Amino acid sequence: MVPSGDVGAMFDRIAPTYDRLNRLLSLRADIRWRDCVARALAARRVRSVLDVATGTADLLLAIDRRLPGLTRAVGVDVAPDMLRIARDKLARAGCAAQVALGDAHRLPFADRAFDAVTVAFGIRNVTDRPRALAEMHRVLGDGGTLAVLEFSLPESPRLRAAYLTYFRHVLPAIGRLVSGDAQAYRYLNASVEAFPSGPRFAAMLRRAGFAEVAIRRLTFGVTMLYLASK
Repeated sequence: MVPSGDVGAMFDRIAPTYDRLNRLLSLRADIRWRDCVARALAARRVRSVLDVATGTADLLLAIDRRLPGLTRAVGVDVAPDMLRIARDKLARAGCAAQVALGDAHRLPFADRAFDAVTVAFGIRNVTDRPRALAEMHRVLGDGGTLAVLEFSLPESPRLRAAYLTYFRHVLPAIGRLVSGDAQAYRYLNASVEAFPSGPRFAAMLRRAGFAEVAIRRLTFGVTMLYLASK
């Protein structure tokens, strides 16, 4: 696992091309995936949200579109350059959400401060996942919702084989060509393959104190949405 400081520096390096590559490499499916999170929160009448590892704030923007009655929306991330882009995007969209530097291991918020906590494609980058999940549980109000969106591998052997070929060879090549950073997109596929997805991550959520853990497979299982309650 890459230390959190190194992860932040890596994401700062690719910040200028991050959004463009997300759309290109996912064939714009990343927009639908984030909207799934936003719709799940809208169904639970969430009023306040903390987005951990918010990056360039794409998830905050999706949530803002689906939940017009939000009273508080905050995003935290360890990468300052990503947050600069996030602030520009939020301002252009007229979104009142705020972003700030913050580490998932030490969230700078009071106990039970939010109705929902979200993480999109960031939990696999966390050095100490049990500690980070404990922090998310702490800042979540009783009855609140945790939503975690993360990459995974398809269950179908044929799909998995084809996806791994793309993930290990095509994706890093495109990432290197567009961003100029070979390391970042080699890290992407390595971190996804190493992540304990599906039932193993669901078990980790339960050990952190979360209940009613549900898993939704998206786009043939290349992404999973985990929903849990406090």
